[in-house]
Amino acid sequence: MPVKRGTKLIAQNRKARHEYFIEDVYECGIVLAGTEVKSIRAGKVNLKDAYAKVENGELYIIGMHIAPYEQGNMFNCDPFRVRKLLMHKREILKLQRLSQADGYSLIPLQLCMRDGLVKVELAVAKGKKLYDKRSSIADRDAKRDVDRRLKEARKQYD
Repeated sequence: MPVKRGTKLIAQNRKARHEYFIEDVYECGIVLAGTEVKSIRAGKVNLKDAYAKVENGELYIIGMHIAPYEQGNMFNCDPFRVRKLLMHKREILKLQRLSQADGYSLIPLQLCMRDGLVKVELAVAKGKKLYDKRSSIADRDAKRDVDRRLKEARKQYD
């Protein structure tokens, strides 16, 4: 069977960009069981409370929920099991240094299928304070208001 080319977005952590300042983004592979891949293709994945951690020189994703595959019977795994992420050793060491810095975390932003393989987009992020979130919302609302007024102005001249 030929491998499908292209990228398909499976799941996205929408809350991550609201809760964190995204510093740097990396793409990595993930070790999965066969029924997990089938469940991911069906879109039954949740990244909401997931995070990544470096232990013993290896990178793991914790808290990612993959629903059990309906026809998987005895081959299904625990939905919340810890899964290993695949990256080069030097990148893992760099992520370990960055995540040990004060206030930084490794947060998955999205899960996608790229050329038939499941990939995780992992971000080095720093948590926002409440006042940062308020200013982000105010900036977004101001931009929306400016865009709305520009659109109205264009309609007047057409």
